[in-house]
Amino acid sequence: MTQTVRARPQDKAASEFGNGLATASVLVVDDEPGIRNFIVKILQPVVGRIEQAANTEVASRLLDANHYDIVILDNVMPGTTGLEWLSEQRKLGFFADTILITAFADMDTAIEAMRAGAVDFVLKPFRSNQILNAVARCVDRVSLRRENYLLKYELASGNAQVRSRLLGSSPEIAHIRDTLERAAPLPTPVLLTGDTGTGKEVGARALHVLSDRAEKPFVPINCATISGDTIEAELFGRILQDPAGRTVRQDGLFMNANGGTLYMDEIIEMPLPVQASLLRVIEHQRVRPVGSSREVPLDLRFIFATNGNLETAVSEGRFRADLYHRINVLQVQMPKLKDRIGDLKELAMMFIQQVSQSLGVPPLTLSEDVLLNMSRYDWPGNVRELRNLIERSLIVGEWPSEFAANGSDEEVEAIDSLAAVERRHILTVLDACDGNRAEAARRLGVSRKTIDRKCAMWNV
Repeated sequence: MTQTVRARPQDKAASEFGNGLATASVLVVDDEPGIRNFIVKILQPVVGRIEQAANTEVASRLLDANHYDIVILDNVMPGTTGLEWLSEQRKLGFFADTILITAFADMDTAIEAMRAGAVDFVLKPFRSNQILNAVARCVDRVSLRRENYLLKYELASGNAQVRSRLLGSSPEIAHIRDTLERAAPLPTPVLLTGDTGTGKEVGARALHVLSDRAEKPFVPINCATISGDTIEAELFGRILQDPAGRTVRQDGLFMNANGGTLYMDEIIEMPLPVQASLLRVIEHQRVRPVGSSREVPLDLRFIFATNGNLETAVSEGRFRADLYHRINVLQVQMPKLKDRIGDLKELAMMFIQQVSQSLGVPPLTLSEDVLLNMSRYDWPGNVRELRNLIERSLIVGEWPSEFAANGSDEEVEAIDSLAAVERRHILTVLDACDGNRAEAARRLGVSRKTIDRKCAMWNV
């Protein structure tokens, strides 16, 4: 017998046990209908999904088809005991937190339960608050374990300070922002392309924040930095034996991102053998840990990124054509900084404030001359190079000579004046035309005399 009870989040009763229960999935395995129904009645108002099985055979089929955060398991059942069944499932790749229901709390049962991987006991007869407390402890344990893992991974990968908002008002960024807003509520994979330093991860985080997964994990992976020998285990997880001889599962990045967004940067660098496994995960939303005989259901939004040419990689046999077509549903090209020079002031001001606060050093004045010199530079390293330049300048306390002001510094507010914006724009276009005033006048839609007069006024 199996039965599923679902409730919408808004129908959940306010609970002293915290909000984590509202998204938890629970499986109750017990041969006594009265106990199953009692537990369902207790948990149904506060958990996201609860299912029940009258025996271990039904429970095994449910584990093959669904993911559960918690299993509530009776130990004494006809045929296989609960702990024997749990030990078998551990070997197959099932590792959800398990609460054991038992009428016998002797030492032998406790030792066997620990070996099988049970994390809590509830003694018969039990009250409703005992079940609720046990489930709440499991939810907290799972949440803390995942948060700890992701925090360590984020810090180790150096991604902790990446912002999640696309700055700028240029037409290029406005178009990208509009595209991301349209794609955010959809499960469609997104491929971000563009040169190094153009802000592909910023775009990915912005897409995550705009989606209904914003409160769930955002897990960034750089495929170029993971060793080819370990990438499969790091992504999909693995089954191994701990020092005590117990079978344990080490969840990979996919499982720890479950429910949220997985951002895979430098996807072009993924080894060919792993590409086939990734394609299966994307299409079926199921992952098989290394060494496991059971697939684990997933709920993931995939975002991919590369600064290389995937079509060339496909033609050269370095990237699977079927995987390329699967991830290239919606492609977003991140523009170079030199192609969105109108956003330079906003980005520079943000980095000056951000870096000066983090380093505890005084900010530098962003005068009109400095901003003009910045706008004339090509920025081959794009936004990342701009941030590095500002950090280096703040440390030494002055702008590099090629960007420094020619005369006395103006107030920062001066760069927003109409005259300053006009001067910066005209001189930037003139530079783009290699000093050809006639061509600059044509692009700007003004007369050649206007350009000559402005240049004379600015001593150019």
